Amino acid sequence: MSTSRAFSYRMSDGYKKLHVFRETVSKFPQNTFIAVPSAKDRDYYESGFELSYTEALKQVDLVKGKLLNAGYGVGDRVALALDNRPEHIVYKLALNSLGISCVPVNPDYRSAELSYLLEHSESALIIYLKKHEEKVVEAQTLINKSIKLWCFDGKEKKIPTLRNIQVKGDINSQTETSLLYTSGTTGRPKGCRLSNQYELMTGAWYAELGGMSSMRFGHERVFNPLPLYHVNAGIVSLLGMILLGGCQIQPDRFHPKTFWNDAISTRATIIHYLGVVAPMLLNQPQDPIERAHFIRFGLGAGVEPGLHKVFENRFGFPLIEIWGMTEMVRVLAANKNPRKRGTRAMGRPVPGLEVEVRDERDNKVPFGVTGEMVVRYSSKTPRLGSFLGYLKDDEATENAWRGGWFHTGDSVYQAEDGMLHFVDRIKNIIRRSGENIAAAEIEGVLQECDQVAQVAVIPVPDSIREEEVLACIVPADGIVPDEELAKILFDYCNEKLSYFKVPAWFNFRPELPKTGSQKIQKHMIFDKNIDPEKVEGMIDFRSLKRRS
Repeated sequence: MSTSRAFSYRMSDGYKKLHVFRETVSKFPQNTFIAVPSAKDRDYYESGFELSYTEALKQVDLVKGKLLNAGYGVGDRVALALDNRPEHIVYKLALNSLGISCVPVNPDYRSAELSYLLEHSESALIIYLKKHEEKVVEAQTLINKSIKLWCFDGKEKKIPTLRNIQVKGDINSQTETSLLYTSGTTGRPKGCRLSNQYELMTGAWYAELGGMSSMRFGHERVFNPLPLYHVNAGIVSLLGMILLGGCQIQPDRFHPKTFWNDAISTRATIIHYLGVVAPMLLNQPQDPIERAHFIRFGLGAGVEPGLHKVFENRFGFPLIEIWGMTEMVRVLAANKNPRKRGTRAMGRPVPGLEVEVRDERDNKVPFGVTGEMVVRYSSKTPRLGSFLGYLKDDEATENAWRGGWFHTGDSVYQAEDGMLHFVDRIKNIIRRSGENIAAAEIEGVLQECDQVAQVAVIPVPDSIREEEVLACIVPADGIVPDEELAKILFDYCNEKLSYFKVPAWFNFRPELPKTGSQKIQKHMIFDKNIDPEKVEGMIDFRSLKRRS
């Protein structure tokens, strides 16, 4: 019986993740469940760390007992500010075993952001590292209701009592197990409610991707440098490894200078990546160690088209581009030949993930035409396995699901062979003189330039053309950020792109604002009503933009 078929049977009985975890322990008791690479400058497990399935289960049961005795149970929410430490995973499993929802915290949150998360989620308890204590205490003072605080410092301490009785209740497939907050690139973050069904179906889907990303029972070790407060590391690969008896290698974050040593020392067979990973590794000096790894493939999204083949040829394994999102993480994957490398191809629809491309009026568009990607499980059960909804925002939930399809907010086109190609987030479309311009396309061209370390392309108001193109650039080390550099980059873009796509404005910056997962927060660079003519440091090339 395959993973997904076995899973479907279990879910009909309201199967719980800890039951699945115990089954894996019985099959692979000595397999490593969690691994941490060594790091001299880290404040935990400097020499590295490995935890077997058997030892992990003992720790989960211990934490479960403490929570139960302190009166926590079905329907409660507990916030975890444990960063990327392996204890986060142990505590998540313990919480879920009691029907408690895990609310992971972005460690970069300021006090005000944290207070919003705690109050909005109605968390009963926050478990946090000592280094976060100051902002946790400050956040508590900003909340209108009481919340228990518990500092995790590795010492044996009682969890603060919530109730004087043990809480029991029914735990089923629809029990909320995680509340994940979106990155907040626009407005207040939304709380995505995820169920047992969602998390286990996601893990099974991941485990059975097949094709060039086929996974083996009891043998895979996934190096995932993404944060545990995101769905990628905190649910997708984690649940996949639990179902397969594999290992999740969890560094504190991505370190380009030590990546190959870390991957080799932890015997990684799969890596997860974001678009920034490829140029950062390619910019490292060549070293024989970069071909001494055990990596079979990488899974991720956002590799620049011009770097896709270059990366694979240099390092010797394929980067499988995938699509997924917190609300609907059934992964699409370009994992079967022809993969169409360098085209932002991200896979074809499959049973269990139906896809259409719609225009602004919600009408299906022909092949090759760009529109919004909408998804569902099937016509009969469109929401099967998706998120339960946005916490305290039924209107936003139903709007996202209008017409029986979930509207992703991703701009794509579908080729005649069924392959879906990512274009951009819809909100990252620049509208200039009636032309829709994908910011990602321009970013990809600029990222090819050795002088560019990072780039974000955004729209700015224009009195004649509605919007114009602005390139915000972090120069590479040692590169002087001046008008001469801007002209070089302008000319390069002019060679590669239609004239109307070329940046009219350039702005050099020491850094770009990012989320904890290293996604650039474009809304934080400039106010949307910015007048570029009045901003110091802007370089104006509007007069050079013209048809050849």
